[in-house]
Amino acid sequence: MPGDDKLKGAMDGPKTIPITSPLYLHPSESPNLNVTQIVFYGNNYDLWAAAVKNGLDAKNKLAFIESRVKKPVCDEEEETVETVAWRQCNAMIQAWLRNEELRGRYSAGNAPRVHQLKGDLNECKQGNDSVIEYYTRLKAIWDELANYSTVKACTCEAAASIAKEREEQKVHQFLMGLDSKLYGNIRTNLLMEDPIANINWVYGLILREERDISP
Repeated sequence: MPGDDKLKGAMDGPKTIPITSPLYLHPSESPNLNVTQIVFYGNNYDLWAAAVKNGLDAKNKLAFIESRVKKPVCDEEEETVETVAWRQCNAMIQAWLRNEELRGRYSAGNAPRVHQLKGDLNECKQGNDSVIEYYTRLKAIWDELANYSTVKACTCEAAASIAKEREEQKVHQFLMGLDSKLYGNIRTNLLMEDPIANINWVYGLILREERDISP
């Protein structure tokens, strides 16, 4: 009957991009995405490029940078679904690659500061400062280093172990910088504990010890 074809087209609904197509963008993907955690420093291009390719391949977008996906041809007055999808994917991939470039510049620019902070951390000692003053200096270095970190928070099964290891590292750094004459014995006792207490508990204990030995 007349109009059957038109009715069938309406029942079929709008054309969509299949999930298996390189033109498909998952709703969770955004321009802020980093396709790899490896930062390009200038002398690690091969490693960085391979990581970027793997990241794009995992998202089924490697064909774009290898020129295997051509922009669909369409009428100048009306874009097709494929043309719109191609344009969106192309813009998204460009944003991802710009993110990698900016991360490389940001990390390279902050490398001297990070190096300085790690040196300050190794040299941070209590000296003539009170425990509060010493801990405040130490914590300021930890906090600034954390701001420069490019490592994303881990949500895997190892997250608790990683957090525990970082906490123990802070305890060791704090205890190593204490005045050995005043806190040598309590430091030895704390290091013999298994597991080692967290930094907040250790800091509080040393503060109480300072009050007890103060004249």
